[in-house]
Amino acid sequence: MKICMIGTGYVGLVSGTCFADLGNKVYCVDRDKLKINKLKNAVSPIYEPGLNDLIKNNYKAKRLHFTDDLEKAIKESQIIFICVGTPNKKKSNLVDLSQVNSVAKSISKYIKNYKIIVNKSTVPVSTGDQIEKIISKKVKKSKFDVISNPEFLREGEAIRDFKYPDRIIIGSNNKKIYKKMKILYEPLIRKGAKFFTTSRKGAELIKYASNAFLATKITFINEIANLCEATDINIEDISIGMGSDARIGSRFLRAGPAYGGSCFPKDTKGLVSIADRFKTNLSIVKSVIKSNNDRKMLLTKRINKIMNNKIKNKKITVLGVTFKANTDDMRESSSLVLIPYLLKKGALVKYYDPSGPKEDFKKNKNLKFEKSINKACLGSDLIIINTEWDEFKSIDFKKIVKKNNFKIYDMRNLYNPNELKKKNIKYYSVGR
Repeated sequence: MKICMIGTGYVGLVSGTCFADLGNKVYCVDRDKLKINKLKNAVSPIYEPGLNDLIKNNYKAKRLHFTDDLEKAIKESQIIFICVGTPNKKKSNLVDLSQVNSVAKSISKYIKNYKIIVNKSTVPVSTGDQIEKIISKKVKKSKFDVISNPEFLREGEAIRDFKYPDRIIIGSNNKKIYKKMKILYEPLIRKGAKFFTTSRKGAELIKYASNAFLATKITFINEIANLCEATDINIEDISIGMGSDARIGSRFLRAGPAYGGSCFPKDTKGLVSIADRFKTNLSIVKSVIKSNNDRKMLLTKRINKIMNNKIKNKKITVLGVTFKANTDDMRESSSLVLIPYLLKKGALVKYYDPSGPKEDFKKNKNLKFEKSINKACLGSDLIIINTEWDEFKSIDFKKIVKKNNFKIYDMRNLYNPNELKKKNIKYYSVGR
């Protein structure tokens, strides 16, 4: 099939590249010419394992095309995917749909024959109706259908999630569309993906409800971890005991920092704003949002106790600053609260992250990015493990720190407390 992906952000670029890898002809469209030129040279604007090679192979095979010419891409394609950002409005739970609306207006200018318009952006209930209304101002309804096809890609695991999805959700008010979309996704369905159909509004809500539920699981186990610390119980025993119940499941039951990234923070807020609009009280989701925000400072302030309230002029290393491993995404990362707090307290902070230095921290004084774990940890008084990158899981701390009486604050529970105790290392973790 011939496909147009509007937006080369996380969803559009990964999905477009993977569709091309399945044998489709894909046009990835973005108005940022610099980004398009980089993509033509197989330079991805996002950090995602395996993506650069996949882009290179499919671009070389002429299945994958990058362009800023939206008119041509729409003209050449049968299916048009909307894959643009839907952030929260400033200081609000409301969802900013300006990019989606702008794309809908642009699409309406170039439709000459029948197109399936697929919204893959995460949007509030009834956004599909809004897109349809915008396009129908210039195009007859017989020439297009608007459907919802939410994405469920995890950053760091996006290629695998696309190729081996748990389910494919298609929301349409025209049941004839199901057959056409099933043909597109047939290679994935043959590998075991469940093909689930519903109304357009139903698909829109499934995405928000799914993310809110996963965010709730993370927040729940984090709160239980607080209780474990107060009662001298190991949170990992609780997670295993709970997760072994098939009704609960073990995924997303790992205690640690607050959730972050591009989805859970904005989507929980977005869901609350939808509910408020329809005068429905989502008290659980509201509590999740508050608890998660509180956790960022709760874990950060524990450093005062670990350091006996002596943080000024202490050398502190932060290992990992992204919100999770295998991504360069800094959105809503706990480090954006942690590092400024330490600097304000007068600490001398160094950080290392496998995805490189971050623009977010370039203006901070007394903060230095190091290019290796060894350099970052040398001479530190406290090492904080903020992100669970694999290379942080087997560090010989005594060998690289080269001093006595340093401490480790493991916010991801990567190490065995008993093993580090045997090495006379002062070790602190979460929920145990």
